[in-house]
Amino acid sequence: MAILLVASAALGVSVRAAVAFDMQNVVAKAQELAKASYQDPKGQVPEWLSKITYDQWRDIRFRPEFALWRDQHLPFQVQFFHPGLYYNRVVAMNVVDDKGGVHPVPFSPSQFDYGRNDFASKVPQNLGYAGFRVHAPFKRADYFDEVIVFLGASYFRAVGTNEVFGLSARALAIDTAEPSGEEFPYFKEFWMVTPVPPAKEPTPKKGKKSAAKATKDPPAATAKEMTIYALLDSPSLAGAYRFTIEPGEQTIVTVEGRVFVRQAVQKMGIAPLTSMFFHGENTMRQFEDFRPEVHDSDGLLLNFESGEWLWRPLDNPRTLNVTGFRMAKPRGFGVIQRDHDFDHYQDLETHAETRPSAWITPRGEWGEGRVELVEIPTKSDTNDNIVAFWVSDKPVKAGDLVAFAYASSWYGDDPTRPPGGRAVATRRDRGSADGAFRFVVDFAGTELDALPAETILRGVVSVAPKDDAAELLDQQVVKNPSTGGWRLTFQVRPKKTPVELRAFLDKDGNALTETWSYVLLQ
Repeated sequence: MAILLVASAALGVSVRAAVAFDMQNVVAKAQELAKASYQDPKGQVPEWLSKITYDQWRDIRFRPEFALWRDQHLPFQVQFFHPGLYYNRVVAMNVVDDKGGVHPVPFSPSQFDYGRNDFASKVPQNLGYAGFRVHAPFKRADYFDEVIVFLGASYFRAVGTNEVFGLSARALAIDTAEPSGEEFPYFKEFWMVTPVPPAKEPTPKKGKKSAAKATKDPPAATAKEMTIYALLDSPSLAGAYRFTIEPGEQTIVTVEGRVFVRQAVQKMGIAPLTSMFFHGENTMRQFEDFRPEVHDSDGLLLNFESGEWLWRPLDNPRTLNVTGFRMAKPRGFGVIQRDHDFDHYQDLETHAETRPSAWITPRGEWGEGRVELVEIPTKSDTNDNIVAFWVSDKPVKAGDLVAFAYASSWYGDDPTRPPGGRAVATRRDRGSADGAFRFVVDFAGTELDALPAETILRGVVSVAPKDDAAELLDQQVVKNPSTGGWRLTFQVRPKKTPVELRAFLDKDGNALTETWSYVLLQ
């Protein structure tokens, strides 16, 4: 089911007699939770623990020998995070066994190595966990690597086979960049479904030797899927979520949500993605940094129902910048790290060139709405200042049910997104004409790069709004012999700002590339 807004009374959700724990159990819990007044979880974590430093919190490490399912040779293992610092709520953890039974996961300080910290004896014995991370042998057959992390409010983040952690996702974005202030829903309880164990080898008949050599510690089964249920809460709503995680070169996280609204929400962001962009090749820098670029993501990519692909390079604006992209029945959108060249970052610590992209594919039809991009000014690379999400045109009222489903893909690169030419670099300066800006956009792609240099390509550049907001001065398209791609250069003189620019490469009336989009603010 895709985005749906109906009165909860009409839905008639009730607790059914189930033989196993499933999504319906969590939906019933969310519906009952929404009927009650919101209870602030403040005070669950001792105040002194919330005041420890970042280094102190980092020094608290979960002991791998206590990992969930570690001794059962299952496709997944789970490790937990300790409360403290920013993580001032505890989250209830449960395991659903193979018969549908639910069992709480008890907390104990002995599960953690407190490192150089001297406060281990002060930690309450029944404190609880802040979050968890799922491990699977999807990078190496002999080692369980981190696949996905759930930690802080409703945040989660995942990686594919060849990436390190970067941008994050959230369950919902509520009133982001609104004057009233943003509300951050949080997961208060999780249920982790025990994965299916590997098939057992048949017992050899008496007198026959097994063809397979017995081992003391058999390898884990090949990772396929793991299911997690979650209960969401906030002052405005309560919700039930199901996450199905399939690790791989592209790790696929399928998300299904049912949200019960306590009070009207001005703006509900579905499938929000959060990232960091400090500076890139398109940034007009006024500070020093040895790194040529610093970002976890460098663009927003959209795929419209018409089949058009649009690329918006990210930036670190001087003032808050909120842009909406109208989309009916969107095919997908994502926050992308397109640049994977180490030389463009020169950072041996963060390795930004290995940060993943995240792509959202709606399940069902989402109808009319917009993808909203929020770019927040930041003076450092420690802040996530980029948010993108889907907003339906339907208002969200008290008593509504908001239901949706989508798949999020976490990966390094995918030549099918988009299938044609793509913008790989955006640069700008003040150009050679008074009051003008010059833009230099490099495009690349397998078919595009194969075109000989004598091919005549046309840059189709447009300016919005159309009320003479800017004057297009000149443009040219040339083969870039250094990259094998093609370079579009043009100058534009704005008469007022903001001005939205769009451009793509064309040959004989056929578009060869995605549409490049940029907002000129000043």
